[in-house]
Amino acid sequence: MSRRESREAAVQTLFAMDLNSESTLDDMFLTVESEREKLSAKSREYSLSLIEGTKFHLTEIDELLAKFSSGWKVKRMAAVDRAILRLAVYELKFSEEGLSPGIVINEAVELAKIFGTDESARFINGVLSGIIKTD
Repeated sequence: MSRRESREAAVQTLFAMDLNSESTLDDMFLTVESEREKLSAKSREYSLSLIEGTKFHLTEIDELLAKFSSGWKVKRMAAVDRAILRLAVYELKFSEEGLSPGIVINEAVELAKIFGTDESARFINGVLSGIIKTD
């Protein structure tokens, strides 16, 4: 499995957890994983680390999203866009992976093309570009 597939599973899990706050991470991830081809142990570990890191830094992530998504309240964003943005902001600002901003934005845009609407990729690119310009 690729890192992209790990990110896809992470986005799907974050999306599901956002819409069903009473569910546990394990329940949501197992549901997502059962609907996909089984993740390898390494991919599963990476995906879970992305989810857990995003959830841990959620308040800080949402503050950045609110600041850089002009005209959009975080809660009013499309849920899938919100999940993709949260994951990407985690990778940009908090992950120890040290990925370049270009890679993170590209991955987020590709996820938006898979899961979002026709406008999602452009919206996500704009918000993330604004965030990286402040570094």
